Amino acid sequence: MSELNKEYEASLKSIETENYIDRIFYRPIGFRIARMLRNTGVTPNMITVISIFVGAATGFFFYHADLVHTVIGILFLIFANILDCVDGQLARLTGIKSKIGRILDGFAGDIWFACIYIGLAMRLANETGSHWFFALALLSALSHLFQANITDYYKTLHLYFISKDKGAEFQSLEQVEAQHKQLKYGVAKFFYFLYRWYTLLQVKATPTLQKMLRHLHDRYGDDIPQDVRLDFRRQSKALMRYIDLMTFNGRTIIMFIIVLSGKVWLYYLYEIIVLNTVLFCCMRKHEQMCASFINK
Repeated sequence: MSELNKEYEASLKSIETENYIDRIFYRPIGFRIARMLRNTGVTPNMITVISIFVGAATGFFFYHADLVHTVIGILFLIFANILDCVDGQLARLTGIKSKIGRILDGFAGDIWFACIYIGLAMRLANETGSHWFFALALLSALSHLFQANITDYYKTLHLYFISKDKGAEFQSLEQVEAQHKQLKYGVAKFFYFLYRWYTLLQVKATPTLQKMLRHLHDRYGDDIPQDVRLDFRRQSKALMRYIDLMTFNGRTIIMFIIVLSGKVWLYYLYEIIVLNTVLFCCMRKHEQMCASFINK
């Protein structure tokens, strides 16, 4: 393997958790930009903030029904996701990492899609004269938030079973609460307050997973045997193809098709009905998988 390829792989969290479109499109572009920026003084958090504004602008373009605005909106969202790749890859290439950076990065996508849902609701309200679409926008935003929350949790958990280093971002609720208490009042403490509730929701939604983690900790401490790690990764990887439907790539492929067709109300139904069904099935299957580890 060449030095460039090694550097590229080092810029990723893990090949196992990257879906196909990320591997062939977003990550390679993000890597090239990150390499150009790593000695410029530009920090990952700066890139994250820029990505928030770029992605949020998509809502403005999707508000307009003509093809030109729609295509520009799609390009803005694609560019925002490239920047989202850049911040993480730049952090791993330079070693400039922070807890707040990870939290901010997680909220960036939520802001993008909140603006998109509002923009589409305003467009439909203008076209039909009905403001009920704002209720659909709210349900879509809440569905998206929960889907993204659980998807991120499962992917970070998978990294934890690859290695301690790869899974360093996987934290228990107790760890997050302790870090929140240590911070002085300010922006960082506010973000950790939000992150605390974000983590609490993950814990409450996965009771069997929490039992499995306690079971493994009681039995092995922090040194989970390699055969157990490999078994979990094998079973978890089988679920990734369905979990990936709730990631950026999974939902935006359908979103782009729908907004280009002009029937934008269909996306709310896709988000609320289809993706929530996928989420329910994935959570049920994942909890069953965790129960099998407890029984073993």
